[in-house]
Amino acid sequence: MSQALKLDLNNPVFQKQLFDLAKEKQLSVLKTLRKLSNMIWNQVYQDQGLKWELVYSRTGPNGKRLYSLRIGTGFRAVAYRDGQWLRLLSLHPDHDSAYKRN
Repeated sequence: MSQALKLDLNNPVFQKQLFDLAKEKQLSVLKTLRKLSNMIWNQVYQDQGLKWELVYSRTGPNGKRLYSLRIGTGFRAVAYRDGQWLRLLSLHPDHDSAYKRN
């Protein structure tokens, strides 16, 4: 059986954006993070609620592909896969901002 993925929440941009959210939004993100922590990668790719999507317009560290996923009510996160790790980079209150180049 495959192992559950591991979450990396240590990116300073992600942390600041998470801590700046209202409590209600933080709880929504935490609920999704809890869900993710119990999933294997194939479940992440297939979960219709997460809407895992490739970000074509940007690349991550070391040329890694970036992905956007629904992480809370009304907003998305940008992240990349690094082996078993899901490394979260940023939160976006609107869908389009997750795809813009910095």
